[in-house]
Amino acid sequence: MPDPAPTAAPDLPRPAHLWTVAEADARIAGLADLLGRLREWAERLDEVRAGYARLVGFWGREIDAVDHPDHAVALRLGNEQQNLARRLEEGLAALAAEGIEVKDLATGLVDFYALVDGELAYLCWQRGEPAVRFWHTLTGGFRSRRPILDRPARVPSGLPGRS
Repeated sequence: MPDPAPTAAPDLPRPAHLWTVAEADARIAGLADLLGRLREWAERLDEVRAGYARLVGFWGREIDAVDHPDHAVALRLGNEQQNLARRLEEGLAALAAEGIEVKDLATGLVDFYALVDGELAYLCWQRGEPAVRFWHTLTGGFRSRRPILDRPARVPSGLPGRS
């Protein structure tokens, strides 16, 4: 019989997936590539927003006139901004649906939901690290992360019946 899902308090997240260390390690290769694309989209989105803001700041509502010389540029920037924002939101939502929280795109910091001593916690990984080797509580954050290897019994390597 499969293990029942942990009962979360009403204010705690209810992730669709609880990760084991082995599963998280297997996921980081593809995750590193995806995070790189998401980071590029976020950086481009910042550039596009700044360019659009400069145009609107300079021309004001005049930029909306079809015969305005920069109208086409403003339209292109506006469309690109919407497209990038949508792609970024969809990518982050897809990761969240996997039970992965992106904490910082610039540094490639992500957390995988897991059970530690029967409590909901995070397995923590950052771009450049060879594997998932840290964990922390939901409220602890990066500064409070602890090595998994120091306490191998705390984070299960497998959860029978979990998907």
